[in-house]
Amino acid sequence: MYKILIVFVGGMMAIVPFCGVKAGITFVQHADTGIAPVEKKAPNSNYKPAFAGQTRIAGVKTATAYEAEILSRELKNPWGITCLPDGRFLITEKAGDMRIATPSGSLGDPITGIPEVNSEGQGGLLGITIDPLFAKNRMVYWVFSLKTTEGNLTAVAKGKLSADEKKIEGATVIYKATPAYNGTLHYGGRIVIDKSGYLFVSTGERSDLQTRPQAQQLNSALGKVLRITKDGKAAPGNPFLGNAGARPEIYSYGHRNVQGLTINPVTGQLWEHEFGPRGGDELNRIQPGKNYGWATITYGIEYSGEKVGQGITQEQGLEQPVYYWDPVVSPSGMTFYTGDNMPEWKNNLFISCLSSQHVTRLIIANNKVIGEENLLDKENQRFRDITQGKDGALYTITDQGRLYRIGKK
Repeated sequence: MYKILIVFVGGMMAIVPFCGVKAGITFVQHADTGIAPVEKKAPNSNYKPAFAGQTRIAGVKTATAYEAEILSRELKNPWGITCLPDGRFLITEKAGDMRIATPSGSLGDPITGIPEVNSEGQGGLLGITIDPLFAKNRMVYWVFSLKTTEGNLTAVAKGKLSADEKKIEGATVIYKATPAYNGTLHYGGRIVIDKSGYLFVSTGERSDLQTRPQAQQLNSALGKVLRITKDGKAAPGNPFLGNAGARPEIYSYGHRNVQGLTINPVTGQLWEHEFGPRGGDELNRIQPGKNYGWATITYGIEYSGEKVGQGITQEQGLEQPVYYWDPVVSPSGMTFYTGDNMPEWKNNLFISCLSSQHVTRLIIANNKVIGEENLLDKENQRFRDITQGKDGALYTITDQGRLYRIGKK
């Protein structure tokens, strides 16, 4: 069966078939080539994209009236947000607390029973998700930075939210992304669950020149997207199972610092975004076993202004990003929109951005970005994560402690 995606680009109609989903027709907001790209600043490098539309795509503008309401200003450096079955939200705070927030913005007390985190630098209590069967088993899964005698590392834990919602019961560390390293940067830290019930977890390459090469090494968990079971073992079907010298939990590699993971609800594909250095933030469609290039290829340059490695952006066998940004937007958290509150946004990808201080809306057709819009760019906030609520609105958190609802007026 085919689902027909009708895309309007510059007033012309393009018909794109999607195989393997329910039959039907989806109309997508046109990418109006009369609107300039949202990025107005000069790029950091003179690198050229590998294909048309890989960066600085035409701008789009939401036609439906919407508003951004500040629900709370009382969070403390929130990092991750996920929606509970009853419409409330479970939020992580960098220093090590979890809080429950209502859709109106009321915050519960910090939840106890969580293993200690190392919140120095970019570390802390990071990404969070709940079990698909949470209504029955109340299981929560999260990522955090763990200090060990060998150094710091990205770890994954699970536990049961108590019936009174005051504590996590039976908290257990199920996975450690080794080797540990005495640095406090680039932990990655997002986590999502696929339709088979396995956990996708992202890590960073820990930033420093001495750890950077491990993004390309299959015997290291640094700079990777991992796929593990709920007990922390390599998931069945992983691409490197049985390969001598390769960690079986690795799903993809060649990543810098992955703070965005989400699954396209229509296609089931995993999407990822990661930080570049100066320029070169990437949006990728993740395929098992593929190498995404860091630090062999990149559209960014070193913070010093020098080239990264040989200063190349393409090489055979290395994946190109679907889209990249230069200058950076510092993407951290993303979600595909599936709600009915804003039908115009159906199937669009929303990314919370830090340094650029806005929420990015991307229109995607046939795995290509065809339009880009910046939302909430007057709020002067570092947007850390974003999710969809049960009411069909978007909810986003900021480093400065705010919780926003974004929806129809």
